[in-house]
Amino acid sequence: METTATLQPTKAEIVKKAKAYITKLFEEKLPKQLVYHNLDHTVNTVREARALGQDAGLSEEDQEALVLAAWFHDAGYTEEYDGHEYRSMVLAEQWLQEQHYPADRTALVVDMIRATHRDEPRTTQLQHLLVDADMSNTGREDFAARAELLRAEWEVAQGRTFSNVGWAESQLDFLMSFKFLTTVAKSRYKEQLKENIKDQRKLLKKTEKKRKEKDKARTETFAEPKRGIETMFRTMYGNHMKLSDMADKKANMMISLNAVLISVIITYLGTKVGGKTAVLSPAITHNPVLSIPMGILLLTSLGSVVSAILSAQPDVTSFKWLKKSPEIATNRRVNLLFFGNFTKLNLDDFQGGMRELMRQKDALYTNMVTDVYYLGEVLSRKYRLLRVSYTIFMVGLILTALSFGIVLLYKL
Repeated sequence: METTATLQPTKAEIVKKAKAYITKLFEEKLPKQLVYHNLDHTVNTVREARALGQDAGLSEEDQEALVLAAWFHDAGYTEEYDGHEYRSMVLAEQWLQEQHYPADRTALVVDMIRATHRDEPRTTQLQHLLVDADMSNTGREDFAARAELLRAEWEVAQGRTFSNVGWAESQLDFLMSFKFLTTVAKSRYKEQLKENIKDQRKLLKKTEKKRKEKDKARTETFAEPKRGIETMFRTMYGNHMKLSDMADKKANMMISLNAVLISVIITYLGTKVGGKTAVLSPAITHNPVLSIPMGILLLTSLGSVVSAILSAQPDVTSFKWLKKSPEIATNRRVNLLFFGNFTKLNLDDFQGGMRELMRQKDALYTNMVTDVYYLGEVLSRKYRLLRVSYTIFMVGLILTALSFGIVLLYKL
């Protein structure tokens, strides 16, 4: 009868099987967005764990347990992201039991994997060695490239986004505060860790410089006149003037049309009989139903002409509180280039405000932007009232035509 001992694989076999199992597991179940915690990271961790174990002079059994823990330490990523270490422990324990691995050695492997969680205690040499192997990228030449992969993974898998400067700062802080746990890891990685810190500082300075240049490029147009800005304002002012002129012409057309209609209706309703003005014309007297469409038309014309007059009525934006508080004439809501504002000030306050305006780099553009805003408000009011006038006129004509049709049918 075959004993359990004869079923136990040799060191070379168990490690080889673990490699094959993890490789297949990652290929089938690891999410594609995990571009850092993937098979490549696990292979690097295994390689560094072997090297650190040899440098530390581990026994063959401990070296085997360390390598097995390295293969399984990120297996839990195939099922969950946060707390993956605990799933890795379960997967490692199940697999090792299936391989008839000794229970005490299985427990040792599981405890090493537990130590890779940031909140778990690390007390043994094997735990320290595995953690150092897992974090060995901080002391390798490919740190920057691997860090960018981690950034991409966090953005996709966890929705954590970083600006270039923010990421560079976080990586520098991480490198500055990071410490290896074992003497062999410190000896193996300390020089490259120092180089990575220097490179990260240079990268941070370079990134900050680029950001400042971009910010300057976005804002420097306010420091001095630029042809593009002047063209933009010239176009905006021209468009506003054209739209205002169009609104006034449309309003004048509605005023003229409705004034004529009102005159005709009043003339039609009032006729002279025997030298005296009658209350109603003979047509209305003989057919009183006609008063309905005529009344609708009269009310339509009246409502339309009133809305049109309000639209064409001059509207000047001004601030009455400027008389009481001239010291805030430089408020961004106030446009000192517009007569509706500066006429509320006396000459001294106006001159002081203009001098302050000319001293500031962006104050002139701020005033022009404010002017365009209030021009837009006036235009919005004009077109709103004009729309009301046209709507009343259109609806009134429809109702008048319908009522005339009803009157004709009634008469028949």
